[in-house]
Amino acid sequence: MPENVEQWWARRQWSKGVAVPYSVGRYRGDWERYPTLIRQYHPDLNHGIVLTQVPPAADVYLLWECDSGHRFIATPAEQRARPSGTRRRSAWCPFCAEAAVPRRVRPAADPTATPHQCGHARDPRRLESDPDDDRCWLCRRLDRTRMTREELVTLAAPGSRAAVSAENSSAATHSWQCAEGHPAFRASIERIIDGRRCPVCRHAREGAGRRAVGEAFHSRYAPAPASAAEPALKQRLADRLAVDLDCNAVRVARPFHSHLEVWPDIVIPELRIAIEYDTTGRGGLEHVGPREASDRRKDRLLRAAGWEVVRVRCSPLRPIGPFDIVAGAVSATVVERLLERFGEIRGDLLVAAYLR
Repeated sequence: MPENVEQWWARRQWSKGVAVPYSVGRYRGDWERYPTLIRQYHPDLNHGIVLTQVPPAADVYLLWECDSGHRFIATPAEQRARPSGTRRRSAWCPFCAEAAVPRRVRPAADPTATPHQCGHARDPRRLESDPDDDRCWLCRRLDRTRMTREELVTLAAPGSRAAVSAENSSAATHSWQCAEGHPAFRASIERIIDGRRCPVCRHAREGAGRRAVGEAFHSRYAPAPASAAEPALKQRLADRLAVDLDCNAVRVARPFHSHLEVWPDIVIPELRIAIEYDTTGRGGLEHVGPREASDRRKDRLLRAAGWEVVRVRCSPLRPIGPFDIVAGAVSATVVERLLERFGEIRGDLLVAAYLR
């Protein structure tokens, strides 16, 4: 159970038998990847203990202060995981995050409303347009889209009561799963009736589904380069290697963020090598915390498809793979180091065959 920083420090002094259980700078490598957290932490608010004296896995409450002056309490693990899936700098502070995205207030349902004769819940926000048709809006849509109740039930994910409960409303979201066994997705009954289906299947039909696992191709879903460094690095590699660099995606066996494809910064099909250029970004949110876990999963999917990944990691990021390079700006030295890595992975003779 977490304890306050003063009690935690005193207990560590007693268990280790020393006045300073953790020396200053001991955990510098673990914290330097989070420049935003370094700014939010102040030793004078935490019993004079420096951040580099705090283990990242310590079960202790620390007091943080964001750039806007908000003070809040969180453990190191909570704070390192706080950015989640957003790119906003405000995500590092719970008060700024809540102000940036206000909670959506939904109108409350009428508790006195009685259900329709068919058993479906009555939705006070929907008006019956045809007075001669006594069916509810859900029954009308089932009839119009020719989807039977049984067909709707088959889409419900295992353990979900969606489409079988008489108390379901159009606003409630439930779990659904396709016949391919892809991860379940959330949607309301209304959206399912309107034609929404598994996002993995929908994306696969438009590209990756027609490819073999491990095949490189050009995908319209691939994001644009995050900075000018990636195109510059690609151009330098094109000057040194006679390879096709037009592909931007690789088909993988398991879904990655609702897609059966991943999008490395640079794809070299001839060598089956993917290159990533990683920085923390201006807000310090890129490739840290949960995003680092996503990078690791992406690398595992590529390696399972027969590819290898080389990441160029800019300080303060540390290598996460066996062939990663720690470097700064794009330069000729970085390209030479990449070519050396290619030789280690695929062999010098194969790489030499593509040299210009």
